[in-house]
Amino acid sequence: MLKNYKKGGFDALVILGGNGTHKSAHLLSEKGVNVVTMPKTIDNDIYGTELSFGFDSAVDRATSVIDAIHTTAASHGRIFVIELMGHKAGWIALYAGMAGGADIILLPEIPYDPEKVAQELEKRNRSEKTFSIIAIAEGALSKDEMRKGSKNGEQSVGIRLAKALQERLHQEDVRVTIPGHFQRGGDPTPIDRILCSRLGAKAGELVRDGRFGRMAAVHGNNIVSVPLDEVAGKLKTITPDCEMLNQGRLLGISFGV
Repeated sequence: MLKNYKKGGFDALVILGGNGTHKSAHLLSEKGVNVVTMPKTIDNDIYGTELSFGFDSAVDRATSVIDAIHTTAASHGRIFVIELMGHKAGWIALYAGMAGGADIILLPEIPYDPEKVAQELEKRNRSEKTFSIIAIAEGALSKDEMRKGSKNGEQSVGIRLAKALQERLHQEDVRVTIPGHFQRGGDPTPIDRILCSRLGAKAGELVRDGRFGRMAAVHGNNIVSVPLDEVAGKLKTITPDCEMLNQGRLLGISFGV
């Protein structure tokens, strides 16, 4: 990369991407390359910015899946497990789960108890709720899996959870939907289009002013910049004091604990 940068005679590099990209960008910056970055990932897990472009579009796709599943879940009176993207951070599952009206949301940051999930489903059944929807991030682990430090075989988290619930609830009507890379494609939402334009304008301003080694970022309603050494190698995950978790609980959403 350094060789090509020098060979190309570039004045600066504007680099877009996620955590791995920002690690590389920081390394280049330390080697004297004029670098400015922008946060681009559906996972919204880049440290130092409240939002990354791509996230809103992924949440929109994931919410559409939950919305569509509601129809068949209500019609057939079944439990549906919807496995959404998010290996280490559960932002997509949290936002889409709340937007789509999921009854239970399971996140990588909160190891869940299958017994608690089953109890919540039984509670809904006693309340004459004829169906339930569980949104689970692909990186979510049960408390037992977390203690063992390993997953149960090669099956996806959604399938593992469905089997665990079938055993506990003694029923077969637990279905799994995995939208997969559907969440990564399609046209970006207007919010993402505006966001990447605003971040791009900030990146251009940083290059113009010679302020390198920085990332354009979202703080509140403002577009600011933060030093790359405060971003690289860090992950923005859902913390226990996350306001949305408390709001979700007030709305009656279970997080499996």
